[in-house]
Amino acid sequence: MKRITAGGFLRMRARFVPQATKCRKAQPPTSMKNWELKINKKEKMKALFSAISASVDKDLIMTRGHRIENVKHTPLVIEDKFSEIGKAKEILELFKKLGLEEEMKRVSEKKIRAGRGTSRGRKYIRKKGPIIIIKEDNGVLNAANNLPGFDIVTVKELTVESMAPGTAPGRFAIWTKSALEEMEKMA
Repeated sequence: MKRITAGGFLRMRARFVPQATKCRKAQPPTSMKNWELKINKKEKMKALFSAISASVDKDLIMTRGHRIENVKHTPLVIEDKFSEIGKAKEILELFKKLGLEEEMKRVSEKKIRAGRGTSRGRKYIRKKGPIIIIKEDNGVLNAANNLPGFDIVTVKELTVESMAPGTAPGRFAIWTKSALEEMEKMA
């Protein structure tokens, strides 16, 4: 095909083929597939409540891999003063008093991923630890984000994926008292 330059009567004639000058690309990168599916609200809430109810069974939590032999009750409910803690060191001391030392050791281990992900910026993997659910943030989010393996979310941000990561139910949950009351209102 003739490579068309500026104008004339052959102005847009061959610019649709990839080998012509100033035309479309031969194999351009395509946009990524959208994997997110729309789910009905009632169905989504039912899945969330079933994931929350799975976090009550201690045997299911232990088969998922959590080390909570020293914890007396599941799920763990703590006072609302927890959301005012501003340092990660204070949170770690509180978790040691609650009997979560073995769990903190388990999630602090960092392993090198197998496969091509190591060369693509996903070199290390870490196990998922407990999830902390609060009603509102009063400074604890910044402190708890520094804890390896622990996730902290508000009740409004709670999802099925955060309660059952990797579609495996039975994640160990730590609730504040007001967050539990807020969840009961949603039900």
